[in-house]
Amino acid sequence: MIAKRFEYETVFFEPGGFVGGKLNKEEFDAALARMGDRGWELVSCFDTNQGYGATRFVVAVFKREASPR
Repeated sequence: MIAKRFEYETVFFEPGGFVGGKLNKEEFDAALARMGDRGWELVSCFDTNQGYGATRFVVAVFKREASPR
């Protein structure tokens, strides 16, 4: 039995504003949908701290089954 192999893609989203603002929900949803259309599955999503509670980036990690070698 051959184990499944996966490939991963990490995408960074930058909130608007000078020191970290709100993420544009429509743009974020559209980007997630585009990745899904390409066969990518969202496996993790988190933000990185810029300081004083402000978000620097929202990071989304996707995976999909890799093509056989």
